[in-house]
Amino acid sequence: MNQEFKSGFVSIIGKTNVGKSTLINSLTGEKVAITANKSQTTRTAIRAIVNRKNSQIIFIDTPGIHKPKTKLGETMLETAYGTVQDVDIVLFMVDSQKDEISKGDRIILEKIKEAKKKTILIINKIDLIKKEKLLNIIDMYQKEYNFEAVIPTSAIKSKEVETILDEIEKNLKPGPAYYDIEEYTDQTERQLVEETIREKSLKLLDEEVPHGIYVETEKMQERTTNKGEQIYDVEATIYCLRNSHKGIIIGKGGQMLKRIGTYARHDLEKMLGIKINLKIWVKVKEDWQQKDSIINKFKMK
Repeated sequence: MNQEFKSGFVSIIGKTNVGKSTLINSLTGEKVAITANKSQTTRTAIRAIVNRKNSQIIFIDTPGIHKPKTKLGETMLETAYGTVQDVDIVLFMVDSQKDEISKGDRIILEKIKEAKKKTILIINKIDLIKKEKLLNIIDMYQKEYNFEAVIPTSAIKSKEVETILDEIEKNLKPGPAYYDIEEYTDQTERQLVEETIREKSLKLLDEEVPHGIYVETEKMQERTTNKGEQIYDVEATIYCLRNSHKGIIIGKGGQMLKRIGTYARHDLEKMLGIKINLKIWVKVKEDWQQKDSIINKFKMK
């Protein structure tokens, strides 16, 4: 007798820098969310699709919970909280190194309680603490909410990935496949270009600069070279807040921008399976984080 097919939407929520994007990439086995050792890396709700034999799980990676200082920050927060209401299951990710529930995690808990959603608690970075502390953390959170499961993780190993996916599938309802089984994200190629360039900028630039940038893909055009090779001509612009930031992004003799472009092109060629001719410009757009015309790009669709 065939097992009934299940499907559903799962939100991954947690504070900034807790490891949500790394988790979603591990769960899908594909790079769908950018990762960097800086807070507020994810700006919008990114969907990642996991197709299993008896289920389709659509993950939504959300911006980290933080105190907003701009319209962009407020939009990111609305996106993160909004997904809790709209999904079937919530993955709530916390840092094992905290001795008590932080203010941010407590706010997330309140949103989960209000929504009365099935929730799986993921306790990350357990390799950095002793077993006794882990048991105390589990007990502390279980007193707050009736979680469907509590799963401790470290570097998101394959065994842990299967445990998480099995637990999610167990809690899903019967439903159809919403996406083609060949798909692993709902991001367009243009969005993948923008996010990849931003990721490389986050990793290579000084702390103050990366969060003041956004990237727009101006052109994506496929052509055939004289040798009969397929190639994508891609042009993108990095917008920043100040002239001083522009100088840092470009770097001495254009070396920093060249590094960003080289790393981004390498990743994009692997993701898209085609050779990329990438050109990147840098322009200043002051106070873009407060402009509705730009902020609307980051609102949940």
